[in-house]
Amino acid sequence: MNKSQNSTGDPAFTEELITSLLTSRKYRALDLPRETLQDLVEKAAEMTHNPRELNHIVRQKLHQLVAPYLGDPDYLACQHDLDIAYQTGDTEQIKAACRKILAAHASTRERLPILPHFFERLFAHTGQPHVILDLACGLNPFALPWMGLASDTLYYAYDLHQPRLDAINHLFGLNGMQPLAIHQDILVSPPTIKADVAFFFKEAHRFEQRRRGCNREFLQQIHARHLLVSLPTQNLTGTHLKTDQHRRLVMESIAGLPWQIQEIEFENEIVFCIEKDV
Repeated sequence: MNKSQNSTGDPAFTEELITSLLTSRKYRALDLPRETLQDLVEKAAEMTHNPRELNHIVRQKLHQLVAPYLGDPDYLACQHDLDIAYQTGDTEQIKAACRKILAAHASTRERLPILPHFFERLFAHTGQPHVILDLACGLNPFALPWMGLASDTLYYAYDLHQPRLDAINHLFGLNGMQPLAIHQDILVSPPTIKADVAFFFKEAHRFEQRRRGCNREFLQQIHARHLLVSLPTQNLTGTHLKTDQHRRLVMESIAGLPWQIQEIEFENEIVFCIEKDV
């Protein structure tokens, strides 16, 4: 791309930048939604009209957004392991296969020690859900064996990474559930499905990195009676406590709204249980 010859207001420049990122060696395997790149470019263009600076901002924001996806497990191999586990019909083997997948990333790996009682405590507060939205789901749906859901539960899982979603839909199929893992940028296009419970696990602070102040509007757009917003209580290295900072983020996001909120605190994660009048 000849940045010196292009303007950030030129549609051809935008299209060339988006295409170059989507097809790059670093990102092409993720099969990201085009709307995500379009949004990043549009927001960067509000900050600068210099093509070189815009290109830098977009690449920086994109890396922050998808860094957790880089180095993902081999999802075809994961599906094969799940097939073998489910063929045994042994609950412990199924959990072992899912635990191996959950261990692939920090956010779900950190939850493994509390997983046996994590969803039990959440659903004791919300009641057993029949319709779930898992927003920016990551690997969380692979915790399905610990959720105790009925096979007719409608579990909508939203993510940017298509190979991951294919594996999640495979898991849903093995459990007799509908394949409702959806390739969608929820910040650009919030789900319109009405749900009993929405999971928004360890993502609100990353939304702030992408677009400061966006959480308030985003949470208002989610049609779920119970919003379960979780955030880590410390940084990845365990050297800094984050509870107060993250509590402030959630409280500022819902300030003045007629919603009830309670906290459920685990050893390394705090869940803000927000009840909306939907």
